[in-house]
Amino acid sequence: MSPSLIIRACRLLPDPGPARTLTYASLIASVGRGMFVTISVIYLREVVGLPPEQIGLGMTLAALFGLFAGVPIGAIADRRGPRGIAVTLGLLAAAVDIGYLFVQNIYGLVIVAGLVSVLSSGSNAARGALIAGSVPKEQQVRTRAYLRSVTNVGWTIGLPIAGIALWAERREVYIAMILATVVLYIVSPLVLLRIAPMEPSAAAKKESKLAALKDRPYLTLTILNALLTVHYQVFNLIIPLWVAGATNAPKWIVAVLGVINTVSIVLFQVRVSRSSASVTGASRAQRNAGLLLAVTCGLYALAAQGTTWMAILILCVGGAMHVLGELLQAAGGWGLSFDLAPAHAQGQYQGLYNTGFAIAEIIAPAALTALIMGWHWRGWMILAGVFLVAGLLVPVAARWAERTRTPQSEDTLAKAA
Repeated sequence: MSPSLIIRACRLLPDPGPARTLTYASLIASVGRGMFVTISVIYLREVVGLPPEQIGLGMTLAALFGLFAGVPIGAIADRRGPRGIAVTLGLLAAAVDIGYLFVQNIYGLVIVAGLVSVLSSGSNAARGALIAGSVPKEQQVRTRAYLRSVTNVGWTIGLPIAGIALWAERREVYIAMILATVVLYIVSPLVLLRIAPMEPSAAAKKESKLAALKDRPYLTLTILNALLTVHYQVFNLIIPLWVAGATNAPKWIVAVLGVINTVSIVLFQVRVSRSSASVTGASRAQRNAGLLLAVTCGLYALAAQGTTWMAILILCVGGAMHVLGELLQAAGGWGLSFDLAPAHAQGQYQGLYNTGFAIAEIIAPAALTALIMGWHWRGWMILAGVFLVAGLLVPVAARWAERTRTPQSEDTLAKAA
């Protein structure tokens, strides 16, 4: 790589400091994640010999184990310092990942994947608190945008590496690939040690471990954000099924839409996030996301009525609008989740916000499949209504949350809810 390209690449990174360290850690972890996700199901089926239905059931049960770990572990991070908890949980998750090499049946899969799910959920909450505590307030949303962009870059790197194992189709290559991901998972949290530890405040040690669950405005925003995040499952699951079963478009258009989505996130997530550094800007971003996602549903439904080239055109336009809605939804969610959480309880509040997303990931696949593939354009219209209403309610809920966060009540937030 030429010096000029290196300089240009460095300019895309956050300024030196905690934000850049977090970016490096996320890049390393996402390369490993891209590798592991690509090969794990094939490994479990081809090497371990588990049937697909057991793999699906095992992964679903494992996700349920980690579903509610974010809030209590986030509270521990608030009380003991997020850096140490994030590093410890990251290293433990890496160690447990080795257990996949010893899985022989669905019970082993549930145990290993369930432990990883719990540790990952807690680690994500602690990392959210680490961002809130180490990065200046005005840069927190921008930092999350950097992390999301670099995560997509890491996945892009990890996918073709994992392709080596899929091409070789040999047990020892799969094992080597899994061990390589474990090494990356170990390095990632260790990089966080470059960030100075943060001493928890006295308020954090006195705060209830369930304060976030009692904060009704914040809980409402968590639910609304969860409804908006259903669009991820629309893109990852429903669009391939819709293209193949309801439109005249060729199946390869799904890959084209994936490229549009990934490249757009890498190039534009940071830029789109600039207006979400305040509660007003963040709630406006989520409102606009709801509007865009609602229109996108109409376009996807319309794609079923056109000829091959018309369907391709409509799907591409819908995909472009979808990713813009995705960018705004993510940026707005970060702004609201950081700004409306008390500084001394960021861990458990970030854990709650992440739990909403996790619930949507578990419920949405079956619900969306029944809704869209069963009801077709009527299902799309219902989903459009959900996105529209959720987006319009976000500013209302955000103003409600702001009213409970007056200087007089900041220290007694649980009572204000």
